[in-house]
Amino acid sequence: MPADLARASAGAVMAETLKLIFSHAFIIRALAAGALISLCAALLGVSLVLKRYSMIGDGLAHVAFGALSLALVTGAAPLAVSIPVVIAAAFGLLRLSENSRIKGDAAIALISSLALAAGIIAASLKKGMNIDVYSYMFGSILAVSPADVRLSALLAAAVLTLFILFYHKIFSVTFDEDFASAAGMGVRAYNSLLALLTAVTIVIGMRIMGTLLISSLIVFPAVSAMRVCRSFRSAAVTAAVISLVCFFCGVLVSFILSIPTGASIVVINAAAFAAAFVVGKFV
Repeated sequence: MPADLARASAGAVMAETLKLIFSHAFIIRALAAGALISLCAALLGVSLVLKRYSMIGDGLAHVAFGALSLALVTGAAPLAVSIPVVIAAAFGLLRLSENSRIKGDAAIALISSLALAAGIIAASLKKGMNIDVYSYMFGSILAVSPADVRLSALLAAAVLTLFILFYHKIFSVTFDEDFASAAGMGVRAYNSLLALLTAVTIVIGMRIMGTLLISSLIVFPAVSAMRVCRSFRSAAVTAAVISLVCFFCGVLVSFILSIPTGASIVVINAAAFAAAFVVGKFV
């Protein structure tokens, strides 16, 4: 009987907490935008991880930090500056990685370190912008606007549409670029498209996760899914599910414990990976 009462009490507390969470408009916006971004990042992450290009998210996040710091110094709109700069950096990384003398990881290190240095210098040139820089570096659900939700919806629609329409070509380019090139699939075009979508996902997602943590949405769900799945299709679907569940759990834990949302989501994703690592030993 006491156990039943305890369970009922816990259920009532959880229901009241959920009711309180959904009573805030800014949290509803954050949940909508964050869920869409998590879905996009997970689907893109499977291809990026399999192509051994997963650190592109981290590199582009540093570029985004440099771009938004410059935007805040000049008084420009952060997204208007960050999106074209990060897209240009993504294409630049592709071109550098195609050079046999500069491998992908080295290209990412070159661009990301330079962008981070530029962002730090820009941030130091203007006083009174520490709060803005902090919110972009570590994320803030208070910063999510209706425009961010609309951008996230457009991005999610684009990613899902491309994955459905070009699934077999994405599969071929991901696993064997030489075969895809020989078959006339336009490897460079698909890599450029992947880089473009990743760049936009990074820029929009940094509002919630922050530039320092957004790359975790690309890597964690993908590697967790690949621990328990044996096909590209199942890995993509599982990564999407893991990403969405971890995002919602992370937001819930963040609200209950009053801790940063981005960090909470990363910790939940890490716990999911640990569980997938164990399960993967038996499947």
